Amino acid sequence: MNVLLLSMPDSFEHMPPVGIRMPNGALTSLAGNVDAHHRVAVADLILTHHHVRETVTRLVRELDPEVVGLSIMTFQRRTAARIIELIRGLRPEVKVVVGGYDPSLAPEAYEDMGVDYLVRSEGEVTFRELLRALEAGAGFEQICGLSYSNGDNWVHNPSRPPHRLEDKEIRPPNRDARVLNGYTLLGRQVDVIETSRGCTYDCSFCSIIEMRGRNFHTYSFDRVLADIRDARDHGARTIFLVDDNITLNVKRFEALCEAIIAAGLHKLEYFVQAMTSAIANHGETLAPLMQRAGFRYVFLGIENILEGDLEFLKASAKNTERTNGQNNGNATLKAIDYLHRHQMYVVGGLIVGSPGDTRESIEANLEFARRYVDWPYIQHPTPYPRTPMTKEFRDQGLIVNERLEEYDGTTAVIRTAHLPAEEVEFMRWKAERWMKVHHFPVVLKHDPGFVLLRGWKMMHHTFRGSSIRSALGLESEKKVFERYREIRRAEREYV
Repeated sequence: MNVLLLSMPDSFEHMPPVGIRMPNGALTSLAGNVDAHHRVAVADLILTHHHVRETVTRLVRELDPEVVGLSIMTFQRRTAARIIELIRGLRPEVKVVVGGYDPSLAPEAYEDMGVDYLVRSEGEVTFRELLRALEAGAGFEQICGLSYSNGDNWVHNPSRPPHRLEDKEIRPPNRDARVLNGYTLLGRQVDVIETSRGCTYDCSFCSIIEMRGRNFHTYSFDRVLADIRDARDHGARTIFLVDDNITLNVKRFEALCEAIIAAGLHKLEYFVQAMTSAIANHGETLAPLMQRAGFRYVFLGIENILEGDLEFLKASAKNTERTNGQNNGNATLKAIDYLHRHQMYVVGGLIVGSPGDTRESIEANLEFARRYVDWPYIQHPTPYPRTPMTKEFRDQGLIVNERLEEYDGTTAVIRTAHLPAEEVEFMRWKAERWMKVHHFPVVLKHDPGFVLLRGWKMMHHTFRGSSIRSALGLESEKKVFERYREIRRAEREYV
């Protein structure tokens, strides 16, 4: 069968396509886990975000797919509906399959969207079994993790248990299936690798535990190293480890760093997500090891520096420093110090705008980011489907925006008990622009070619909405902010 797999073009504000174009690792994993006789094409539409309609039209006509699969996040739902409508117009008989966080957690939203099948949670085995059933003309009743329309109603089969990655049931990804090019992180070709799946914490904002429960499974190092080599052989010079919580098992992460060094793969650069507690509690040995293994950027899940907000986010445990079994408070500063001492840069993941936040508490977090993080990744609490946080927001009547295309983390869609949502977003936006500028000298030193060729576009993106009048102080920052919001709304019209 001819199969076309698409990821959506919608981008995060903190990951603008002008500088960051990450591949969707789930799609290449799907491509690597279907039966070999299928012809599978993977297209990450972030690579052609200005030409989505033309790209999809061309791919459908050239590849003549019998099955089209779409990977969708909540803020991409509206775009996905428009792409499905476009595909139906080009090829009415095509079978449309959706998967990803949003279809998994809000399947009811897709029942009237022209969708035939919905793959919930991890999709590799479910999608493989679906293609087999379609090819054989068989029924779908025994395919765990699948939802489907029988013509009159939707049937939701039992969930598929999380895969135990150690059993080799999940085969390696197929990067040869990609039909578009241009994956970059600040000028360097980038690819994604996963070494584990899952997390055992219960953060109230997290979709992962709602999809697969609280568990943690790992791939063998042989599999991981082979995957890194494959990414390198496909041109990658930067590797983003996309694990849900790779530092959950610090001893394993240390062993992985050692394995990367022993395999001679430390000449690549690595970007990883990490818990503050893991870095703070083990940084004396872990940080120098990470440096030797080639780690350059660490997305640190700081979440918030105020204990009250951490309690609301249910993130206190993973942000606590421990010494000899005793809790010593927030681990963030110690973790940042370890990383900076070993020439790694901190991407500061903070969340501001929780229900109890005041102007002073938000400003405290923003000031912390100004002083200590190298690149801000500050977001607002967002009511994603079925997360514990969402129920609390609804119970308290805090949700002020139901436009899901704006649920991208940097549009404030809930108010606090003390501030309107727009004011929360304005505070973050105003502070964050200048934080990003401070990192430009670092990028210039490391990637001068990228900065010289595209740095002006990054600056334009960061300060869009500004004008000569605003630079001269002839109009207020609120006016610039309103212009920025209008530009952002227009950017979301991809199809």
